[in-house]
Amino acid sequence: MKLSDFILLNEEEKKLTVLHLGVLVGKRQLYGQMVFLFQLDNYYVETYCNGHSKAVEEYRVSYNIETVSPYLESISLEGLVN
Repeated sequence: MKLSDFILLNEEEKKLTVLHLGVLVGKRQLYGQMVFLFQLDNYYVETYCNGHSKAVEEYRVSYNIETVSPYLESISLEGLVN
């Protein structure tokens, strides 16, 4: 799915698309929120979830590889190293 198509989806469609087509890259805590980073095709989607209700409050999309930077510490390399 192209980024422009994702942007045009409603909130429920975005949620289903991220969960079914996205690849979870990592997660992090940020000011009482859980933030999940997914990769879809050639772009990234961050989902900002309320820490209490678990509801998605915001989606942020980016082509920039720097989006991955805050998640690098949580990515395990153990399975990649002999």
